Amino acid sequence: MDERAPHLSSPYQGRHFRRARRFPGIRASLLALGAAVLAVAVAAGVHSAAEARPARGPVPAAAAAAAATKGTPGPAALNGTASGGVDAQLDAEIKRIIDDNGDYQIGVALLDLSGGPVHGYGVEDPFVAASTAKVLAAEAYYSLVESGEASLDDPMGDYTAGFQLKEMIQQSDNDSWSLIMDAVGHAALADYAASMGVDYDPESNALTPAGMARILAGLYTGELLDAQDTAELLSYMQDTNYEALIPAAVPAGVTVFQKYGLLGGELHDAAILEKDGTAYAFVVFTKGDDLASVPARTEVIHQLTEAVTDALF
Repeated sequence: MDERAPHLSSPYQGRHFRRARRFPGIRASLLALGAAVLAVAVAAGVHSAAEARPARGPVPAAAAAAAATKGTPGPAALNGTASGGVDAQLDAEIKRIIDDNGDYQIGVALLDLSGGPVHGYGVEDPFVAASTAKVLAAEAYYSLVESGEASLDDPMGDYTAGFQLKEMIQQSDNDSWSLIMDAVGHAALADYAASMGVDYDPESNALTPAGMARILAGLYTGELLDAQDTAELLSYMQDTNYEALIPAAVPAGVTVFQKYGLLGGELHDAAILEKDGTAYAFVVFTKGDDLASVPARTEVIHQLTEAVTDALF
């Protein structure tokens, strides 16, 4: 069953429940339970309760330094040393995992945020991005704030724009997304994506994994927003209402900022992984027939995450 759509003519998705943490020996049962909880949330169309907008969170160190150099070439703050980098061995392992799960369409993008090309694997064509595209909408609205065309304190719906931004990202709230999209405008959002070299049509809500990786890179490296807004948006990408995908398979010591997506057969996660000044954008888009394959595709996302983090951190 598809989740409730927002008040737009696009295939966006709604909010889901919080994850149960993955512990050794009970992964399968938790994945099955997670799928059931997701199905209930989808059917119910759950949305967030009102709460006061919090103070801005702390600035991640590398992101803060990079954002301070906004408008200058290159992510100056990212000068850590990865354990191995994206090499032929990691390429082969990612391809093996994708090949072993041929029942699903799987697209993976991996981008070293200190520079270099996007490494793409599996399906490189556009997927329906589901709620991962909310990151792009948030970036666009913050850009309007920084240009003086909007304010986080502007009334929006029953609350403020700042409140709606947090609900859209941290709670994956569809009503908030609709309001933010209306404030930015579809044409302006497409133009904003194009300024990053990303092809995005808000009506179809389609993105490639590589395009999503570039959206994350522009945020983290400070190319898009000032330090304060960068930090705030990244903070909303932690402790979200569903973290059973990439975050559940990341080892201790690696910081994760992520936005998941679920709509019909689409199950995605788009993350920034950071440790000791080294950071990567890591995107996994998957498509199956329906929600019944969510546990199996969640396991695929875990396998890919483990392969990436073992090689890079």
